Amino acid sequence: MQTCLSCAVCRHLPTLLSREWLVTNNIGGFASATIAGVNTRRYHGLLFAALRPPVGRTLLVARLDESLTVDGVDHLLYSSAWQRGLIDPAGWKYLLRWSLVEGVPTWTYEVGPAQLIKRIWMEPGRNITYVQYQLCAAPHPLRLSARLLVNHRHYHYLSAADAGNFDVHVSGSDLVVKHAGENAGVRVGVVPEPQTAVDWRPDHTWYRGFHLPTEERRGFDHVEDHLSAGVARVDLAPGRTATFVLAAEGEEPGDSPAAHRRVVARGADLLNRWEQHAGAAAQQAPHAIRQLVLAADQFIVRRPARDEPDGHTIIAGYPWFTDWGRDTMIALPGLTLVTGRPDLAHQILRTWARYVDQGMIPNRFPDEGELPEYHTADATLWYLWAVDQYVRATGDVATLVELMPTLRSIVDWHQRGTRHNIHVADDGLIWAGEAGVNLTWMDAKIGDRVITPRMGKPIELNALWYDALCNLARLADLADVPGTEYQRLATRARQAFERFWNEPAGCCVDVLDGPDGADDTLRPNQVFAVSLAHSPLSREHQEAVVKKCLNQLLTWFGLRTLVPNHPQYRGRYAGGPVERDEAYHQGTAWGWLLGPLVIAHYRLHHDARRARALLAPLLGQVWTHGMGSLGEVFDGAEPHTPGGCIAQAWSVAEMLRAWQVTQGAVS
Repeated sequence: MQTCLSCAVCRHLPTLLSREWLVTNNIGGFASATIAGVNTRRYHGLLFAALRPPVGRTLLVARLDESLTVDGVDHLLYSSAWQRGLIDPAGWKYLLRWSLVEGVPTWTYEVGPAQLIKRIWMEPGRNITYVQYQLCAAPHPLRLSARLLVNHRHYHYLSAADAGNFDVHVSGSDLVVKHAGENAGVRVGVVPEPQTAVDWRPDHTWYRGFHLPTEERRGFDHVEDHLSAGVARVDLAPGRTATFVLAAEGEEPGDSPAAHRRVVARGADLLNRWEQHAGAAAQQAPHAIRQLVLAADQFIVRRPARDEPDGHTIIAGYPWFTDWGRDTMIALPGLTLVTGRPDLAHQILRTWARYVDQGMIPNRFPDEGELPEYHTADATLWYLWAVDQYVRATGDVATLVELMPTLRSIVDWHQRGTRHNIHVADDGLIWAGEAGVNLTWMDAKIGDRVITPRMGKPIELNALWYDALCNLARLADLADVPGTEYQRLATRARQAFERFWNEPAGCCVDVLDGPDGADDTLRPNQVFAVSLAHSPLSREHQEAVVKKCLNQLLTWFGLRTLVPNHPQYRGRYAGGPVERDEAYHQGTAWGWLLGPLVIAHYRLHHDARRARALLAPLLGQVWTHGMGSLGEVFDGAEPHTPGGCIAQAWSVAEMLRAWQVTQGAVS
């Protein structure tokens, strides 16, 4: 499977700078940059190793600056951004086309009569990046040179020249770089075709003043230095390859041709599993859906524990998120069940069950591996939903029986009350809130100021609570444990849910019983009261909710988080951290919300043509921002410019799930 950017696109620098590629290693490590080869973010580099999987991300290799010598002239194929907006050299001008080939980012450069193909991929389960060059259409052998620029820093923080001492030396055919005082270094080998020598020339020169324009626009520090550790030179014959193997210390690279075959075979296996699961519907799938099946794999990573060596979790988004409880559970069905990988869903659910405490799953695991943080009211309810989705898809009663004590304890804790005043109120609805704490998915916070506090009874929490109780009544039956109490609680919650209906507005209020009473602000959260399997709303009210979201919140690429006529509406997700956080849930459109809206609409009307029309624009975004994936957010105002993470788990997952539901594959 291959997708290409045309020659015309590759000649347009702004387009190349706005499109970013990503490869991952399924343990939290990654490599990413712009298609132009310019690093515009602090998160751009060739090897971000996860030294404590899935965290401990550390930049070890920033760049390979390559050149090709043709008829005695060195043609520089790389590009760098410098202060004052200068892009030099202009290696991007040699780019003939860029493509994803079986999920592998691939560049084709045209230099005179020669073409040079570059491929980048990572080894699953290991902190190794491969950068392969293949010479094509050349009349004779040509010399390839590549300067290795290294670093050793936390992925969130920039570094300056002389920030640390590096030892650089040649060991056999490899260049070894070790940062003084650190336990991790990098070993870079070059694997050429047989009978081709590699010449390493060690260096120790700091290249200063790399400009990161995306960081500048986001209001962060944006100048960085990297160490030139050495230059490799290899003579390439036509049709031959040379593969740079960038391996964190302790990794054994092995055979690079076999590594490429493995990554291609992995992609083919992912598509094959999905095709077998989707059946005839797979034949009707657009190319973008097939690509998202491959993208889904990037988010699923190992989280081993002492008593669970095969533990797994889901990275919320690249390049800066780790695994968050809410994102993991929302994304789990789309990334694993829809793609035909229920074994991974099983492992993820068991992994997170081990961290349930006082009836809550963690909101997140910090980057540095500290204790989990329990400050979310909805993540645990999404966990109950994910378990139900798993059992519906697999019929795995044995796992249900194993997890049932945890599920029951979650309900018990919510009835008696748990952290942050999360509890079942007298009317049977969930109340949650605490000053200075943001407990729902609308969790932006500036210092101690919570932007969308939503204290009280948020509508999506109670839609999830009602759905969970209905599901648990059925699951208890399957697990052969008492379930009548869940049905009683569900009936009570449904009766109280009627208070959410706002007759004058023709939709639901967002929060009941807050400090200032009901909050009737029009937000998209009410869509879950329709999209979940059990709706507490009448058919008439369900249709009204969907119509309101379609008419007032829908953009091409997702639902706005606030209606545009609200005085606090922010139509642009731009500027520094404060400006962006103020817009994050105050008008910014989120791609993942399109999934619940489309599912709700389809379940009400069974109009497959309309459902496909609603999904089509977001599918087109697969090739416009994070190449081959779907990003996090879009401006609420036209032209709905993408922003945030270039690859977001729940955006990909909900697109896949909505596509499956609207094909009639599930009810």
